[in-house]
Amino acid sequence: MIIMKTPIVEIDGDEMTRVLWTLVKDTLIKPFVDLKTEYYDLGLKNRDDTNDTVTAEAAYAIKRRGVGVKCATITSNKERKLEYNLKRLHPSPNATIRAILDGTVFRKPITVSCIKPSVSTWKKPIVIGRHAYGDVYKNAELLIPGPGKVELVYTGEDDSEEMRILVADMKGAGVAQGIYNTDESIKNFARSCFLYAIDEKIPVWFATKDTISKTYDGRFKELFSEVYETEFKASCEEAGVHYFYTLIDDAVARVVKGEGGFLWACKNYDGDVMSDMIASASGSLAMMTSVLVSPSGAVEYEAAHGTVQQHYYKYLKGEKTSTNPVALIFAWTGALAKRGELDNTPELTAFAKKLESAVLQTIEEGDMTGDLVRLASPAPAKTHNSWEFVDAIAKRLA
Repeated sequence: MIIMKTPIVEIDGDEMTRVLWTLVKDTLIKPFVDLKTEYYDLGLKNRDDTNDTVTAEAAYAIKRRGVGVKCATITSNKERKLEYNLKRLHPSPNATIRAILDGTVFRKPITVSCIKPSVSTWKKPIVIGRHAYGDVYKNAELLIPGPGKVELVYTGEDDSEEMRILVADMKGAGVAQGIYNTDESIKNFARSCFLYAIDEKIPVWFATKDTISKTYDGRFKELFSEVYETEFKASCEEAGVHYFYTLIDDAVARVVKGEGGFLWACKNYDGDVMSDMIASASGSLAMMTSVLVSPSGAVEYEAAHGTVQQHYYKYLKGEKTSTNPVALIFAWTGALAKRGELDNTPELTAFAKKLESAVLQTIEEGDMTGDLVRLASPAPAKTHNSWEFVDAIAKRLA
């Protein structure tokens, strides 16, 4: 039994991923590790019961402990409010945690030899570095009732300065949105990306639409370049890491024709969309690692996908679903490996790597869930449900 020195912050979630969360812990971790966690329940009902204070508490716990691991959670909407009888709509828990940690999310496909990317030119994984702060995820929105002016106004802290710009002269009803970011967060985003790239020895691509958004996206381009030139150029050159900037549409065109093997740094919304594209084209949304890296050094590992709502409804009817738990497993292995690194317990890090190898071996030897069966070549004869798949991993791990 491997002993842990310091607890990991464990953040539980919703629906089918919550079911699999317990299955993974009980079958693949607890028999081998004396697991210590500081537990927070971010299930939608508990967030509602606590007026969402539990989400902030979990984020600050990650800052304090240094390492967290998170299950997938529901972001509430009108339908979910009715389904769960919520008091009110709550913000995305991921957005809340990312704002508190001011982190950058790095997402990397989990590749296996029996599943080829749908983009035939890809030979190496493409890592998405998503700036997980501000933008549309912390926006302010207005439903415009009729004709009138929409303006963007800045008032200095001491009221000594005011800046005002016309957004639109509305001729009728419509919608308006305001978004923001900060210089410090953009710089931290750039720093995180260059540090990751140097560690992984891969090039950095950064893309915005500064030809259209000359001030907003232009500021991202300017600060990213400034951080590179003043803080990382020498170390990047020493590590053989190349930095490349282009427009976002040009980047997309290059990505689908390239070989991969680079870090694609994206603004918040771009990273949200492109990480799903990379995951899906690489095989499955359930086959992608996701880690939130804070400038403070704290890290949070999570599944990159959602709560698998439809599978959960089948599970409630007593069906054994074939839901892929690989991303959940790799969230745990990432957190365990990092905890082992920080606590100087190499046996814990070695166990995490052994579990990852067991997962990949299981799939490559033909034991897999339905989403992978449709993609694998050669196709296996049997589709495993989630419980059979986890048991197959456990046999190889033992």
